[in-house]
Amino acid sequence: MLSLGRTSLIAVAVLALPTVSSAQAGAKQAGDPQAFDAKSAAHVRKEFLTDMDTLHSKFMQLANAIPADKFSWRPTAGVRSISEVFMHVAGEWYHWAPASMGSRAPADFGPSNKEIMPKLQELEKTTAKADVIGALNKSWTYGRAQIAAADPGQMTGSYKPWGVTIDAAALGMAGDLHEHLGQLIAYARSVGVKPPWSK
Repeated sequence: MLSLGRTSLIAVAVLALPTVSSAQAGAKQAGDPQAFDAKSAAHVRKEFLTDMDTLHSKFMQLANAIPADKFSWRPTAGVRSISEVFMHVAGEWYHWAPASMGSRAPADFGPSNKEIMPKLQELEKTTAKADVIGALNKSWTYGRAQIAAADPGQMTGSYKPWGVTIDAAALGMAGDLHEHLGQLIAYARSVGVKPPWSK
């Protein structure tokens, strides 16, 4: 049984906890235009970029470790080959990752998805190991610069092109790229390559 003094202390501690009204929580979940301040948005962008740096390192380690003659390998007909997955990632660094932070694909990709999508599909036709690695480096250089230059002050609420807040955009984009990393780890092991960072 709790003493009166201890009960009072617990009650004070509970009352001191920060609270968010259900109306405020609902507004934020519904895409409140001020879901973040610029400082919070900058923090999310920084953590997103840190995760992208880690992903980039692992993609490049795998690309370098997999033998050139295995880049055409695919687990079954109708799914992407090793080179196609890497080039799909390159397309994400050119377009989808910058878009997640409110930026755009390179100017020569065109202004709309109608023009951008064929460019991304064309990328996946690159098959030679040296060309794939070159494209990964070039696309990463572009994508990282776009993410780093994104203005947190423009990402305090929902923003274009997806109309979501920065946390949703960062988590969605990171989740997709982690999925492709897992795919390439499985592909690499299937052709006898252990991921270089694995013990």
